[in-house]
Amino acid sequence: VQLVESGGGLVQPGGSLRLSCAASGSIFSINAMGWYRQAPGKQRELVARFVNVGNTYYADSVKGRFTISGDNAKNTVYLQMNSLKPEDTAIYYCNLPQGLNRYWGQGTQVTVSS
Repeated sequence: VQLVESGGGLVQPGGSLRLSCAASGSIFSINAMGWYRQAPGKQRELVARFVNVGNTYYADSVKGRFTISGDNAKNTVYLQMNSLKPEDTAIYYCNLPQGLNRYWGQGTQVTVSS
């Protein structure tokens, strides 16, 4: 299993970015995938994830601003991030729990700064 994130970059406060995570290999389903982030000096935290089919979870800090979505045909998960704030600056990772394994991508840097 391989997860490859893309879409990070530098954006001004209030701006938007769309992250993508393409999964390849022996993928059962993307329905359990999620996005995490890790800021410098902080622990990795859950940002958003699918919870069963049709349901989602969002951290309080991103509710109303971020949206997770997926394309099963492409085995790809997205994270639309709007109204970005400097405190959203972090490396963003996608995660796939599958069986006893948890797979991680290499991460994509998001920097929110003027």
